Amino acid sequence: MATMDSLIVLVNKIQKTCTVLGDHGGADGFSLPTLWEALPSVAVVGGQSSGKSSVLESIVGRDFLPRGSGIVTRRPLVLQLHKTEDGEPEYAEFLHMPRRKFTDFALVRKEIQDETDRLTGKSKQISNVPIHLSIYSPNVVNLTLIDLPGLTKVAIDGQPESIVEDIENMVRSYVEKPNCIILAISPANQDIATSDAIKLAREVDPTGERTFGVLTKLDLMDKGTNALDVLEGRSYKLQHPWVGIVNRSQAEINRNVDMILARRKEREYFTTSPDYSHLSSKMGSEYLAKLLSKHLEAVIRAQIPSITSLINKTIDELESEMDHLGRPIAVDAGAQLYTILEMCRAFDKIFKEHLDGGRPGGDRIYGVFDHQLPSALRKLPFDRHLAVQNVKRVVSEADGYQPHLIAPEQGYRRLIDSSLGFFRGPAEASVDAVHFVLKELVRKSIAETQELRRFPTLQTELAAAAYHSLEQFREESRKTTVRLVDMESSYLTVDFFRKLPQEIERAGPDSKAGIVSGGAHAPIDRYNDAHFRRIASNVSSYIGMVAETLKNTIPKAVVYCQVREARRNLLNYFYTQVGRKEAKQLAQMLDEDPALMERRQQCAKRLELYKSARDEIDAVSWAR
Repeated sequence: MATMDSLIVLVNKIQKTCTVLGDHGGADGFSLPTLWEALPSVAVVGGQSSGKSSVLESIVGRDFLPRGSGIVTRRPLVLQLHKTEDGEPEYAEFLHMPRRKFTDFALVRKEIQDETDRLTGKSKQISNVPIHLSIYSPNVVNLTLIDLPGLTKVAIDGQPESIVEDIENMVRSYVEKPNCIILAISPANQDIATSDAIKLAREVDPTGERTFGVLTKLDLMDKGTNALDVLEGRSYKLQHPWVGIVNRSQAEINRNVDMILARRKEREYFTTSPDYSHLSSKMGSEYLAKLLSKHLEAVIRAQIPSITSLINKTIDELESEMDHLGRPIAVDAGAQLYTILEMCRAFDKIFKEHLDGGRPGGDRIYGVFDHQLPSALRKLPFDRHLAVQNVKRVVSEADGYQPHLIAPEQGYRRLIDSSLGFFRGPAEASVDAVHFVLKELVRKSIAETQELRRFPTLQTELAAAAYHSLEQFREESRKTTVRLVDMESSYLTVDFFRKLPQEIERAGPDSKAGIVSGGAHAPIDRYNDAHFRRIASNVSSYIGMVAETLKNTIPKAVVYCQVREARRNLLNYFYTQVGRKEAKQLAQMLDEDPALMERRQQCAKRLELYKSARDEIDAVSWAR
């Protein structure tokens, strides 16, 4: 069965690990899960001059806290009390000085002040990074308290104007946690309605279930008055009983009156007081320490299952993120080269999935052939080019000084050749469109390759090498598609023209214009518009046939020269370049994004924290 001591010690260990590994609760700039906020704790809250420091020293039985005017506590002090056997020496240890034991508590006070100044400087600034102090003594109970800066209403010289709000925000960040026990300290010689601690506690714990009220300075109240209305819960009722405390007077502090003697005087005060003697068994710093220790143990025991569940869930999430972020890279060149090649294979796999249909994007290449190319072919200016006037001009220029005798073959060839030249544009446009799609798929594939996200330099070099290869593929594809057009010009399909109807027409029976001597019929006039329209129609038909051919052969050439080569040999150039690099250059390629490196480091620390907490919990046998 887990004892009260082992439960509180367990939380103490986890809190220490939290601080060492950078979990102080609240926002840390990395959006990491926090275990600190899930741990039950007792936060000591009070205004300046409420007697907060004196209550803590009375619980410990030692003078060890810095004193002075203004804001003395400028960092949270996690005070972990460990009860030792009677007769054992008292000593203190700081988490930031783990090998040194302080037996002189005046030095403890000095170290608290010095450690605060190390982080905040000599200014009056505050910090949420806690100081951990463990005190081992036979005169304490096992208990953990968090001493927070005193609430204040005005900034003094040397303090920023925001200090009032800053302190309240820090205190609020602790006490608003559902697992935080609030020790609200208020002076009895002031109206409880004006208590800073009670005001804040009421806001974050309106039912009073988490709040323990402590009333200090009972011995300083005006004669004839008492605090029974508060202590007996009539003025302000809490779920837990109020506890009255009588601290040392300033004169006793100045004379260094022993704390153990002060405890005895406190007991005598309540026992002999006509106002409070009936409550004496539930008053004083010793009773308060036992009450808090017992309640803290109960809260811890109740919260352990949910804390365990949170730890296991968060470990899974952090390990998943670590896998996503990737593990640290090896330092030797062989391992680095292997890592680079593995990432290239991962990228190449994703790129091929885009082309083959496993991922979106490859269908855009088909769109170039199915929509863009046919549309471009339909928009070619053949109507203007084969207009009657232009056909006349071309045929006449081709005939030269002697008109053609039968059919204007040179005119036909010039019209066809010049028409075929228009196909170069759509052919090259198809090459460029597919090139653009392939470049976009490279970019997307790099972005989707999880392994590459860590290495911006490698991403840049891989993309540059891939684009270089794509440029080579594009150039070869352009040559091939233009060659297809040129081949159509270099040899015309003769059968097409052999199948054309003859252009000789016979004259009508009433016509004498078409009869020459000997009764032979003369050919029709080859220089009228109908004749040139017939030529334009024949050329248009032939160009249409070639267009259908190119509509099929251009995609074949583009796929063969660009898509097929990209699928097979996209990274060949990159592999050649990488193979020539020295170890230093390989290391530079694996130079990670600093933000990602920092994120991995923080995740690793937080994962270590949660695993350590799990081990600590597993080491304790819980009562069922």
